[in-house]
Amino acid sequence: MLHDLRYVLSFLFLAVELAMVLRALLRPLREPTSRIAWVLAILLVPIGGVVAYLLLGEARISKRRRARFAAIEAHLTRPDGDPEAARLLLESPHAAAFARGRAVNGLPPTLYNSASLADDDNAAIDAMIADIDAAVQTVHLCFYIWLADGNGLKVKDALIRAAGRGVRVRVLADALGSRSFHRSRHWQDMRRDGVDARIALPVGGLLWTLIRGRLDLRNHRKVLIVDNAVAWCGSQNLADPEFRIKARFGPWVDLMTRWEGPVARHFQFLFAGDWMAEHGDDITALLAPGPAHAPDLPPGIPAQVIGTGPTMSHPAMTECFSELVHAAQAELVVTTPYFVPDEQLLFALLSAARRGVRVVLIVPRKNDSWVVAGASRSTYADLLAAGVELYEYRPGLLHAKTMVADGTTALIGSANLDRRSFELNFENNVLFHDPAFASQIRARQDQWLARSTRVTLSRVKGFGLLERLWQNLMAMAGPVL
Repeated sequence: MLHDLRYVLSFLFLAVELAMVLRALLRPLREPTSRIAWVLAILLVPIGGVVAYLLLGEARISKRRRARFAAIEAHLTRPDGDPEAARLLLESPHAAAFARGRAVNGLPPTLYNSASLADDDNAAIDAMIADIDAAVQTVHLCFYIWLADGNGLKVKDALIRAAGRGVRVRVLADALGSRSFHRSRHWQDMRRDGVDARIALPVGGLLWTLIRGRLDLRNHRKVLIVDNAVAWCGSQNLADPEFRIKARFGPWVDLMTRWEGPVARHFQFLFAGDWMAEHGDDITALLAPGPAHAPDLPPGIPAQVIGTGPTMSHPAMTECFSELVHAAQAELVVTTPYFVPDEQLLFALLSAARRGVRVVLIVPRKNDSWVVAGASRSTYADLLAAGVELYEYRPGLLHAKTMVADGTTALIGSANLDRRSFELNFENNVLFHDPAFASQIRARQDQWLARSTRVTLSRVKGFGLLERLWQNLMAMAGPVL
């Protein structure tokens, strides 16, 4: 009897192993390296590999939530673009990046936009609060991390003030990134005082969440839209730059941009989809065309909003980054806190450097993720050999996500250059072509460069055996994380 039971259990175990291997092999749009990594994990760590694949192997969203996303996507009206913007961008050497960006959400480029860059993190919060205090109709806010610190509470108070004077205030904050804020009295204060505050991608019971989908599919967006006319986009969370929950890595150094013009309605499109997915009211009326522009108004900045997420069937964000890398002709300057590129993006960067483009990459010297730090440094030798100028930012955690090509075209927002942003997170970015505003972003990058240490080939060759082993192990784990 015992022998028979062991035989049955062994047979069931092998059947599960085979089923998981087949599932990993048959999953569409997976890189060969990722397939190999998962198959090896399942076979070499039998129980742990199967459990890990079930938890992390696929960007699974519950069938009900996926259907709701699809229904909302079909329902939403795309805000108008500007045919003249499309014509102007066709003349740009970076036209392919805009074409790829438009294909992501069906959002065309717009004209008659103006933009400004906040001086620093605290100035950005103060300026966002000033916009909230000036709101007369709507305030819509979606952020990944919201802390009950100085800046976080100032934003909360401004939202309550807006609701108190009759402004319709709608708020989304990610279930995991803002979990401590959701549990605080401050969240309840907002709801009690008229703010329609909702949790983005709620987790619920842990077991049920793992059964219906992945726990770590998160809303990583950082966007504020005021009166359907002003929008904020960048990398900053609603927190003090000291980021006291991870104070030893601080200060966090971010970049936030303020936009006025038709592009605000395109940010509104992203917010509307997220809002209605969390059972918020239908706000599609806000996506209707705005008032006509005066014929003598300067064309302003051509800009295009790009929103990506795990509901997409392809890695749209990495393709947008890669298109801009391929289009760069003389210079490409990139900052990201988390550099774990897929093969497409890594090869694009290496190719750009080899064809003579000055490629500059700035990452933090201290990273709050030891896994990311190891995986990132595993690419250093290849980057340096191709001619990439590689720098590590010293004073804190450089959290800004920026890419400036040829001093004229830039892609900024919430997306990192890592697989989490490419496959698992809902992200928001803006792509624009404007030498004047791009030069402001570029000047900020130079400020970061001045506080960075250049990584040399001799330093990389000096990595010890255990250090290199760790880096390569983390790089191998990249495709399965």
